[in-house]
Amino acid sequence: MVACLLGRSLSWVSALPVQVYLTAAQRERIDALADAEGVTTADIVQRALDAYLQAGSGDPEAALARTHGAATDVAEPSRDEWQRS
Repeated sequence: MVACLLGRSLSWVSALPVQVYLTAAQRERIDALADAEGVTTADIVQRALDAYLQAGSGDPEAALARTHGAATDVAEPSRDEWQRS
């Protein structure tokens, strides 16, 4: 109930600690985002990781399906130049 009052989910209850090394620039940007949104640094990192994992399915067939026909201005080479044995 306290977490609900604070506007946070209880997903952190089952969270596991992880140590990550960031550059100074990365840390500054994450801290600035956290301060601006009034959330913790961990919240920012967890949201970014969730978005990254959701965007990349790791399935090559799905990636091909999403990008099929994306480069409409590419000219196909002529097959007349192929040498057949």
